[in-house]
Amino acid sequence: MADKSSSNAYWKANVSMIRVFLVIWFIASFGMGILFRPMLKGIEIGGTDLGFWFAQQGSILVFLVLIFTYAARMNKLDREHGVDE
Repeated sequence: MADKSSSNAYWKANVSMIRVFLVIWFIASFGMGILFRPMLKGIEIGGTDLGFWFAQQGSILVFLVLIFTYAARMNKLDREHGVDE
């Protein structure tokens, strides 16, 4: 019974982390590149406005950071629940 409880806690933490990362990715890609682009128009980075930059480069960089952060957090979660390799 304790094994089932531990398994449920592991997957609950995993799904919770995935939800947070998906929200961050959505805000960085769709939000900053499309929805909030008019508000970011006055801010320039690299000779172009910040909204365009997020649509072209920023969302990709945020995605890469999220991949490495997710991998590190999952390794930690695996060790905490005793399922690491």
